[in-house]
Amino acid sequence: MTEFALRHPADITRLIGFLHSTSLETPKVIVIKDEKRPDVMNRKMWAMLRDIANQVEWYGQKLSDEDWKHVFSASVEKQRAVPGLDGGFVVLGQSTRKQSAKWFSDLFEVMSAFGAEHGVRWTQTDRWGGRY
Repeated sequence: MTEFALRHPADITRLIGFLHSTSLETPKVIVIKDEKRPDVMNRKMWAMLRDIANQVEWYGQKLSDEDWKHVFSASVEKQRAVPGLDGGFVVLGQSTRKQSAKWFSDLFEVMSAFGAEHGVRWTQTDRWGGRY
């Protein structure tokens, strides 16, 4: 399997050259999809979740970083909750592992707005030099 990352116009030219030299003796499948999140997005997400977990009490409870991840990803996805087998509710969710950079951008917007509404002080500086 051959993969190409398309980030610049020159990458498209390189891909076209590769396609012209590809044998079609056996059928080929070409898939174009958004790149999964860069590692910097993962680090930013966990730093923001840690700040929220340390500073916000939610309906009388302190939630873990992981709990907050579920709360925010459910918000971005507009997910449903169903009654659990033994009481409570279960959010029908998705893993953040397979989400795109665009999805993470939406997640950061929701987290930033929530943080502003709840007085969260961000402890990490993002890679562009500002606070989260």
